[in-house]
Amino acid sequence: MLLPARKVEKPWGLDTLPPPFATPDGQRIGEIWFEPPREMPDLLVKYLFTSEKLSIQCHPSHAQTEAKGLGRQGKEECWLVVDAEPGATLGIGFTGAIDAETMRAAALDGSIEQMLTWHEVEAGDFFYLPANTVHAIGPGCSIIEIQQNSDITYRLFDYGRPRELHLEEALEVADGSPYPAKLHRKIPAGKSVTLVDGPYFTLDRVVGRASEDIATRYYGQLLVIPRRGDVLVEGEPVWPGQCALADSLGEVTFSKDGEALIAQPLG
Repeated sequence: MLLPARKVEKPWGLDTLPPPFATPDGQRIGEIWFEPPREMPDLLVKYLFTSEKLSIQCHPSHAQTEAKGLGRQGKEECWLVVDAEPGATLGIGFTGAIDAETMRAAALDGSIEQMLTWHEVEAGDFFYLPANTVHAIGPGCSIIEIQQNSDITYRLFDYGRPRELHLEEALEVADGSPYPAKLHRKIPAGKSVTLVDGPYFTLDRVVGRASEDIATRYYGQLLVIPRRGDVLVEGEPVWPGQCALADSLGEVTFSKDGEALIAQPLG
């Protein structure tokens, strides 16, 4: 079953989206969301397209939102860079450990931008972002984001844009540490690989067919995000730029060069 896609205008988006997407006339699209099916409400898939810097922000964990009476609204996410202009960067974590008061002062005067670690990226870069990680996306990036389906974002700094900031809320949850190097990977082309194995979801890049170790981890319904070649879900083609719900991994077939991301929530 194909998931409905929703194009979202953003001031930092693109006037012309890269193939296979079409841009509505007169709109600047920054995100494409695939509406989570009722069978799988806890996982959200997006494409992100940036022409300007996004805000410096962080997200709380489940434990932190539950403590505030907000329910299970924590958010862990991951990014796969699918295209990047030369020099494009992602800001994740800090160059050195800082405390809350240092972070507060830096957010107020804007120096927090220089305190982030900015990773120069290209297609194939993959990052897992635990809850509480302070992060930002720079211009010139096209990214697939898979995340826990939560809309709680705390902005620390937004380059003077007229949007609400959430400094106090952010400082309660923000991690002032450097980003762990083990959470960043360069994904080799042309082979199946496990990208995320918990705690909240699994994610694999499958090429040709799922290897036995990948196949044995998937039971029940999952999301399919095609990247290249021919990918069929229950015998129907699903194309790059789409996302589909499959009843099982056995319902997903690939041509020899077919490639897709496979995702499934845990718990």
